[in-house]
Amino acid sequence: MTATLRVLTSTLLALLLGSGSRAYAQPMGFGVQHVQIDAALSTQTVAPGDRLAIAVVFDHDEGYHAHTHDPQIPKAMGDFPAIPTTITLADNPLLTLGRIQWPEEHTVAVDFGFENGPVDYNVYSGRAIAYVPVLVSPDAPEGELSIEIRVGFQACNDTTCDPPSSETRTLTLTVAKGGADIGIASELFSGFDASVYADPDAWGAGVVETEPNESGAKSKFLGLELPPVDSAPGMIVLALLAAVGGFVLNLTPCVLPVIPLKVMAISSHAGEHKSRALALGFSMALGVVAFWTAIGIPVVVAVAAAKETVADPSQLIFGRWYITLLIGIVIAMMGIGIMGLFQIKLPQNVYKLNPKADSIHGSFLFGIMTAVLGLPCFGFVAGALLAGAAAMPPLLVMTIFVFLGIGMALPYLVLAMFPKLVNRIPRTGPASDLVKQIMGLMMLTAAAYFLGTSVISFASARGISLPWWGKAVHWWIIGLLLVATGGWLIARTYKITKKIGPRLVYPVLAFALMGLGGAAGYDRTMHQYHNIWVDFSPEALDAALARGDVVVLDFTAEWCINCKVLEATVLSQKPVKPALLSAGVVPMVADLTSNSAPGWEKLRSLNQVGIPLLVVYGPGSDEPVWMSNAYTGGQVAEAIREARGAAGSP
Repeated sequence: MTATLRVLTSTLLALLLGSGSRAYAQPMGFGVQHVQIDAALSTQTVAPGDRLAIAVVFDHDEGYHAHTHDPQIPKAMGDFPAIPTTITLADNPLLTLGRIQWPEEHTVAVDFGFENGPVDYNVYSGRAIAYVPVLVSPDAPEGELSIEIRVGFQACNDTTCDPPSSETRTLTLTVAKGGADIGIASELFSGFDASVYADPDAWGAGVVETEPNESGAKSKFLGLELPPVDSAPGMIVLALLAAVGGFVLNLTPCVLPVIPLKVMAISSHAGEHKSRALALGFSMALGVVAFWTAIGIPVVVAVAAAKETVADPSQLIFGRWYITLLIGIVIAMMGIGIMGLFQIKLPQNVYKLNPKADSIHGSFLFGIMTAVLGLPCFGFVAGALLAGAAAMPPLLVMTIFVFLGIGMALPYLVLAMFPKLVNRIPRTGPASDLVKQIMGLMMLTAAAYFLGTSVISFASARGISLPWWGKAVHWWIIGLLLVATGGWLIARTYKITKKIGPRLVYPVLAFALMGLGGAAGYDRTMHQYHNIWVDFSPEALDAALARGDVVVLDFTAEWCINCKVLEATVLSQKPVKPALLSAGVVPMVADLTSNSAPGWEKLRSLNQVGIPLLVVYGPGSDEPVWMSNAYTGGQVAEAIREARGAAGSP
């Protein structure tokens, strides 16, 4: 849809549905069910081991249709968000479900505001019947079996779509010895293809969806979704990323300068025997892995204990401003110390421990001490590990720590096999100092993230409404630090060496850092400026009103064409956008794309049955100051001003 068409559509909607500041017009057709759902069994009584079928009937009103189970969106419809028709059954170990036989599709011409007019589109219409074949377990006990069927669909006519609907039907099947086999002679089952029982590919896991459980729920690590524990590819990716992180730890100033010393010690004890060198190197690598595994075990215990207190243990870190503040300060001090302003050291007694690497046992302890002595430089990963582990199940936590150790140990094993490579590792001098400076700046970058998160968390806990830029300023600091890191790397590289290789390679890395810094600052700034909407929940709404904010609540959905028009032409433009960005105003969005979204209950409590709908609340009041199904920018801006004024009225 072109911008001009969007503007015209929005203006027309406003003219048709009301021009006053208080508008309650209802979209036509909402609240009326245009598809009736029914379900039936092919037989009421079966014997253990028998078969039957379930018919799910869709009766569409004249002029209405539903999307198919696998909507094929024509190119002319663009990214139209069709809601597929679904049939799911509650999981029952006594029933095996076969492949669904879906209804015949029909082609209709639809026009949801497309640029080139109506588009041919395949749908279900009229009386459409889907069949679910079922096999009863031979071990099924006699008695009644309850079969719960959930049907999801979205009814549309040629120009508009209703909200997605979900209907549940419960059927009762009697299991008894001598029960009748499937009876498909009735008219309702005349379209059922019984050959499905002889098709082995039509049966098994994944053929028919059952109600989901929580075992496959995804975890989050610093806001990023992680694959479920039972996903083998996901576990492999996670392990590889952890190994890369462990390898990077070797580049810290606490570890890099001593790697040659450790490897040469092993080589001197092994002499000319490569097998001996390999065995000692492998034992040392095991020591490093053992150290990180030992670190992971108490973390797992702590996370398990935390889950007894809160549902999401990551709240114990990011939900408490003083913890993120402490993490940020510690990482910042480590970064400043690494750059040479002061030194962070372990107790002297730790440095006195110096196990010999002349035996398998000694090399193992040698590896443990190597990891221990690097602890002062590991601060920049400590915060991320603690924060991420707090939200993950034990298996993921241990995977990260074990493979972190493997990644850190790998260089020692390789160098023990090929000791001549040690000569390529930088020792003390200007190059080593540059490494310290770069790592210090990177740690300051990590510290800025945690300190900024602490400020935002503090403001939220105190009911302080930050302007949009207040939530982005720490990303500007992060971006500037990365740019400074890249610039310093280029300047010092040209100062330290005249070799062509480093002068070509390191500037490339530096420009990558500078580009990353600029992109991060710009992206997060634009995110805070444009993605200003807070997700609706009853608690979030009550909290915003209680602290004296004006709340602008937008009810929308991906399938709502008119909602998208109003969002693009009114809510994202002047004079509404500046008003939404101003202090003391909380833009909140209730996404009704899912029929189980919490916003539906709020919508009904407002005596509304359809969207689009925009509601404006004044501070401290749960009664709307203004709401409308269609509106102009001037009306919304005036409603926000009216709500602000309501705060000062007696």
